[in-house]
Amino acid sequence: MLSLRIVCSSRALLLMKNRQQCAYKTVTCSAHCVSASFLQKDKWCSSNRNLKALGKERKLLYCTNAVSSHRKNYCTGQVKLNCWNCKQPLDKTSGFFCMACKVIQPPEEGISFFKIMDCDYSFTLNTHKLQKRYLQLQRSLHPDNFSQKSVKEQEYSESHSALVNKAYQTLLKPLSRGLYMLELKGMSIEEGTESGADSEFLMELMEINEALDEAQTPEEANKIGQDTKGQLAVLTEKIDAVLLKGELQAAKALLAQMKYYANIEEKVKEKLSEFM
Repeated sequence: MLSLRIVCSSRALLLMKNRQQCAYKTVTCSAHCVSASFLQKDKWCSSNRNLKALGKERKLLYCTNAVSSHRKNYCTGQVKLNCWNCKQPLDKTSGFFCMACKVIQPPEEGISFFKIMDCDYSFTLNTHKLQKRYLQLQRSLHPDNFSQKSVKEQEYSESHSALVNKAYQTLLKPLSRGLYMLELKGMSIEEGTESGADSEFLMELMEINEALDEAQTPEEANKIGQDTKGQLAVLTEKIDAVLLKGELQAAKALLAQMKYYANIEEKVKEKLSEFM
């Protein structure tokens, strides 16, 4: 009878020890799952219902993988920027200045020109709104306004002003705007490459250039200039259409054509200046 009690007690202690280990694993798993739920709450809730039908070992494995696969995104998403001057959290809608102390902030790394100029990400953006935004920003960010401020504020002002100028010049014209949109997608048009252009198209461009060189009057040069503007308008509509569809290769080909016509447009201006 004594030996039986000892065996039973040993089994009971072993069973309690296993239950404690399982409980510890479950608690550890739950803690990890809670941290992962901050990232994808909806996805986690639906997955959690499915996990109830699985064993404890598979549940522990899922929780560990969920944390490791999302830890980087979680940390990045939770970062909050503070004002360098007053250390207060920055409001994303406040623009270039701290809402608390009104001090200018450093330029945001990698910020899009469209975001700087408060424009829709569109090839046919509102240029009137773009110009209005440009004047507004330069009035508030120009270095002349910070001549009596600290060195750091002067540096931030100069950086912002230069960035606003670059953003405005890039988005103002259709060609540079379209090339920038391709650049944001990881694409570019190489300088001096004509292999992708149609031979018939290149022949047409050659004839236009020859006619411009032989133009004897401002009227003849103006006629070429008007025809070129018409071609650019047609290309603008086509590029806008393919970009809306997400057809980047087609947009790249059309922008290459626009680049040729834009060069002719500049040559027309030079030719007209010769008659003045």
